[in-house]
Amino acid sequence: MKTPVRSLVRVAVTLAIVVAALAVGRELWGHYMDDPWTRDAKVRADIVGIAPDVSGFVSEVLVQDNQAVKKGDVLFRIDCARFAIALEQAEAAVAGRKATLDQAMRDRGRYEQLKDVVSQQKTEQMRASEAEAQAAYRQAQADRDLARLNLDRSEVKASVNGVITNLSLRPGDYVNAGQAEVALVDTDSLRVEGYFEETKLSRIRIGNPVSVKLMGRSEVLAGHVESIAAGIEDRERTVGNGLLANINPTFSWVRLAQRVPVRIAFDHVPDDARLIAGLTATVAVAD
Repeated sequence: MKTPVRSLVRVAVTLAIVVAALAVGRELWGHYMDDPWTRDAKVRADIVGIAPDVSGFVSEVLVQDNQAVKKGDVLFRIDCARFAIALEQAEAAVAGRKATLDQAMRDRGRYEQLKDVVSQQKTEQMRASEAEAQAAYRQAQADRDLARLNLDRSEVKASVNGVITNLSLRPGDYVNAGQAEVALVDTDSLRVEGYFEETKLSRIRIGNPVSVKLMGRSEVLAGHVESIAAGIEDRERTVGNGLLANINPTFSWVRLAQRVPVRIAFDHVPDDARLIAGLTATVAVAD
């Protein structure tokens, strides 16, 4: 009697283990194949190239590498002596044009009072001279405003809140107008971009809550789905011209699901959570 009972117990235990294994396997399959989560995510931020609006020698660098700055802070100054002289010249030209205009207005007024004595042609000539003097005066004012703007732009300021990175600019360097000299990480644009398999996109909606865990960190940050990419690069065609996201597949010898970027915005970032653009993260989207 004991032998059949033992056999039944063994069979029951074996069946229970098999059922449990199948249940666990099913849950794991659903988690890894269907649940909208990925370890392929990066912290991203917009990088602003700070370029001067005027050319010249750098006279002073007011920031250091990896320094946090606010919008409007002066980052560096360009030698302003040439621009100050140009402004003085422009102001002198304005004064000269103003004197010429005043004289032309007085001449025109006198000729109009003497219209019974002088010819109509002469009066019209005086009016034309006044108009030319007026135009020259306005041109001089515009040149003065441009000179003042160039002088103001010799101080190069931060255009966004952020952190200076990879700074190599030094006093004495010559900078050209329009050429970026300082990299500024826009901290207001920090977000996470998760690259999800296309098979999981059906369970991702804009506004879904998201948990973000950075590699090597224990804290979990909260966020939400902000947007989903409208296109990715097709490696079999060249029409993208490098403007679309191009995510490398994990393997090249099997057919894998394409990965699509999903932009995730942070809901709240603790003060002690240091976010660095380029960090690796794991993100999970709640249905």
